[in-house]
Amino acid sequence: MSERDTVTAQPLLQVSDLAVDFTTIDGVVHAVEGVDLEIAPGETVAIVGESGSGKSTTAMAVIGLLASGGRVAGGSIRLDGRELVGIPESELRSIRGRDIGMVPQDPMSNLNPVAKIGTQVAETLLAHGLANRQNVHEKVIEALAAAGLPDPERRAKQYPHELSGGLRQRALIAIGLACRPRLLIADEPTSALDVTVQRTILDQLATMTRDLGTAVLLITHDLGLAAERAQRVVVMHRGRVVEQGPARRILDDPQHPYTQSLVKAAPSIAAVRLRPEAYRRSADAGDASTGSASDGTASGGSASDGSASGSSDNIVEIENLRKVYPVRGRGEDFVAVDDVSLAIPRGETVAIVGESGSGKTTTARMLLKLIEPTAGSIRFEGRDIFALDRAQTRDFRQRVQPVFQDPYSSLNPMFTIERLIAEPLEFYKRGSRAERRARVRQLLDDVALPQSMLQRYPSELSGGQRQRVAIARALALSPDLVVCDEPVSALDVLVQAQILTLLGDLQREYGLSYLFISHDLAVVRLISDYVCVMKDGALVEAASSEEIFTNPRDPYTRRLLASIPGNELGIAS
Repeated sequence: MSERDTVTAQPLLQVSDLAVDFTTIDGVVHAVEGVDLEIAPGETVAIVGESGSGKSTTAMAVIGLLASGGRVAGGSIRLDGRELVGIPESELRSIRGRDIGMVPQDPMSNLNPVAKIGTQVAETLLAHGLANRQNVHEKVIEALAAAGLPDPERRAKQYPHELSGGLRQRALIAIGLACRPRLLIADEPTSALDVTVQRTILDQLATMTRDLGTAVLLITHDLGLAAERAQRVVVMHRGRVVEQGPARRILDDPQHPYTQSLVKAAPSIAAVRLRPEAYRRSADAGDASTGSASDGTASGGSASDGSASGSSDNIVEIENLRKVYPVRGRGEDFVAVDDVSLAIPRGETVAIVGESGSGKTTTARMLLKLIEPTAGSIRFEGRDIFALDRAQTRDFRQRVQPVFQDPYSSLNPMFTIERLIAEPLEFYKRGSRAERRARVRQLLDDVALPQSMLQRYPSELSGGQRQRVAIARALALSPDLVVCDEPVSALDVLVQAQILTLLGDLQREYGLSYLFISHDLAVVRLISDYVCVMKDGALVEAASSEEIFTNPRDPYTRRLLASIPGNELGIAS
């Protein structure tokens, strides 16, 4: 990876003094102001910044796809010397796809759900005259194969919902590169994927762009990803470029205070635990827990063989848990969770990590009593949760609360923030109306949100603010255990750091226990006391967080750690 301070080749893309405005009901919003950047042929440049920094707006201005109400208010965008600002839409359409390709963030919302994958690739090729009716099928298969889709003949005949997230993203890469563009804009192309799939996708993208000589404008909030994949980094904040230069220099020696805050907030697998002193039980119980869910379950042992699972100081004990789904038309059933045993010590955090499909969320859903296991048991404070009567189940649901990945879909958009947080209090008839209102205000203080937000709706809040509301709602009933399923995966690094710090502070204050589900090991390093690694439904390794990150024993765990973006460069470690 070259680390040059200036682009020595003739720029392929040259953006000068770019300004983008959006007209809203509240007036004109200056989304981007005075942006300058250059990309040389074959170079990868990453734009980093938190949500709302203007990085995606800058990219959309380059390709001429600004959202409704947006316009380029000033400046210049030149592709190989040709001015793009102000040219007719018909000319822009001919440039899109052929000269500038695009790989967007969310494949499910960017692929036509009622069109087969092959049809969607073919549309791009036919629209730009790079195939005809006679050879288009052959070229579609070539494009899908080049993007790394296994069995491209079969994938071409499938619909998006029939593919995994990783395969859908490869299909988008095939569409974006089908016309062999000179510039590819990749807007958060792997943010929703686990680390191993992410590395596979990015390696495939790098190979294709290198073979085609394609330059890449990479939009990301992941600094490790930027360091590993880009030659140069452009840092944006509030619509302006605050710093840019060689990737390693920017990340090793950031000059601007905002860049410094981004680097500081980035999760690291070498970071210390956010909560330096765990909520501790008695010294004897602390000694008993050092064997943890870990050593017993790591070797396939059960909860009764002397590990923490046998300790009365565990709030949750999971033993030989199994979940099997029958699959129609197949000779074999699908085993989602296979003989999993682990424990959650009181007042501490146990993380479950693994790739998509490893069984971690299924395990969490069984703990929340949303689905029943095929075999095995889950004990909450010594009681099997699937043997509870109606009154006991009602009490259990008050004491175990979830925080989900997407706060927007898990919050009723028609409710005000006050009503959302008060809803569980009202449902379980906790206190008088005045007491409930006081409790809501206290919870808002606990999650560091201003009282002025009480009458707002979820759509009026940022992603980080919505997640704080979700946490406040989960804490409304004063639970003992909170199940966090990917609670920060959709957030940028600054907001992510705030939420993780908040979870640590609340744990220390209230003695909460957490089950933390994540595919991001750098995040897990910051929040967890113990880590359980799952693969294909089974628990392959479990130990203390320190042990997992400093001395991983299972090859799969080592592969997960090696796949973290920036890890091999020393950015994430």
